[in-house]
Amino acid sequence: MATPVIMPRQGQSVESCILTEWKVNVGDQVAEGDVLAVIETDKASFDLESTASGTVLALFWEADDDVPVLANVAAIGNEGEDIEEFRPEGQGSAPTPAAAAPTPAAPEAAPQATGTPAAPAPVQASGAIQASAGVSPRARRLAHKHGIDPETLPGSGPEGRVIERDVEAAISGRPRLSATAKARSLSGDFETPARGTGLAGMVRSQDLKVPGSVEGAEVTPVKGIRKVIAERMIQSLHTTAQLTLHASFELSRAQAYRKERLDAGQSKVSLNDVIAHAIVKSLGEHPALNAHFLGDRIATFEKVHLGVAVDTPKGLLVPVIRDASEMSIEKISAEVKNLAGACREGTISPDNLSGGSFTLTNLGMLGVETFTPVLNAPEVAILGVGGIVLKPKRTESGEVEYVDTLPLSLTIDHQAVDGAPAARFLQSLVERLENNPGT
Repeated sequence: MATPVIMPRQGQSVESCILTEWKVNVGDQVAEGDVLAVIETDKASFDLESTASGTVLALFWEADDDVPVLANVAAIGNEGEDIEEFRPEGQGSAPTPAAAAPTPAAPEAAPQATGTPAAPAPVQASGAIQASAGVSPRARRLAHKHGIDPETLPGSGPEGRVIERDVEAAISGRPRLSATAKARSLSGDFETPARGTGLAGMVRSQDLKVPGSVEGAEVTPVKGIRKVIAERMIQSLHTTAQLTLHASFELSRAQAYRKERLDAGQSKVSLNDVIAHAIVKSLGEHPALNAHFLGDRIATFEKVHLGVAVDTPKGLLVPVIRDASEMSIEKISAEVKNLAGACREGTISPDNLSGGSFTLTNLGMLGVETFTPVLNAPEVAILGVGGIVLKPKRTESGEVEYVDTLPLSLTIDHQAVDGAPAARFLQSLVERLENNPGT
C-alpha cells in the first residue's frame, strides 16, 4: 500500500514551509531516510527525509511552493498503486466530471436583430470569479487558471469584450507556470519569460522578472528568511519610537579578566561573552529594559531571555538563550557557541529563534565602530557592539594616555522606556564592564 510523506512541523510557531528543491523525481527508488527535498521555514533550512521505502509515485508540490505543515508532499509505494486519496486538494488532481465535461457555453453576446430587447440571460454564480463588463465569465475562469490577467488582453468580442478565444491565444504563446509562479504573476509585478528553467520549460517563481529590469542585472525574488527579515525590519520601524544612545567602555579590565581566567585554567570566553553576561546582570538592576511593548500593555520579564544576533549565509538569525539570568558566564559562552553553530549549519530549531526579551548584536569584528541597531520588536531594547577604538584618557596626574575602548549603542522603544532610565542602564553596564566583568 502506498505511503504518504507529510510536511513535518518544524517547531510550534511554524505553519508552513517553502519547498525549495526536490532531490528526487517520480519513478525513483528511495529508502527510508533518503533525502527527498530541501525545505525552508522563515528561519532555517532542513532536509525532508522519506518515511518509507519504495518507488516515488507522486510529488504533489512544485519547487518554491509554500506548503502547509502536515500536508502530504509525496507518495511512496509500488508502481501502479493508486495515490489519489493522498493528493492535497487543488494540487494537480485528475479532472472532476464537471471539469471533464463542461456544460455548453452560452454564445457570446451579439447585437439584436430587432428593436425588442432580449430578456437578460441568467448568469451562473461563482464564488471565486466575479463577472466583469469587459471580460466574459468563461474567459475570466480560463485566464485565472493560467495565471493571466484578462484585463490586460485585447478583446475580439463585441465592443472589444475579452472572450475565451482571446485567452486561448494568449496561452498558446506562453509556457506553463508553476503554482507559485501563477500566483505571483497575477499581482502584475512580474513579467513571464518565454521559457522557464523548470521541467519542459515550465516557468518557476525565480524565473519571473521585474518589469523594466536593468540589462545585465540579476533580479531575484525576495523570499524565505530574507523576506521575513525585510517585513520585520519595516514593521519595527513603523510601530516603534526608536531612540539610540551611545557610550563606550575601557577594555583594560575586561581583557585582564579574560587573561586571568586562562592563567587559572578556566575556559576561554570572548569579549562578546563578557558583554552578554554583563547585560544579563545589569538587566536585573534595570528590569524596565527587559520587557515587551504590546501597545496597551508592557510585559516585564522576571528572567532574561537573551537574543544574540548571528550572521549566516542565509541572513540574520537571532537565537535565544533562555533563562540566561540563571547561567554562569561559562554556560552563556557555551550556549552562544552551540546556538550560533546550529544557525550557520541550518539545523537550528525555529522554537530557539523566538521568545527573546533583550537582544545583543555585534558588528565590531567587521570593522564597524558605531551603528544604530533596529529593535527586534516587541522587545523594548537592543544593544549594538562596535569595533575597538583608541581614545585619549586623562590620568590622575593630569597626563593624557591612549586606551582601547569598545563602543556601545543602545536602541530603545521610547514608547515604553524614557531616555534617562535607558541611560542609567547603559551607565551601569559600562561600570560593570570596566570594574567587575564576569561577576
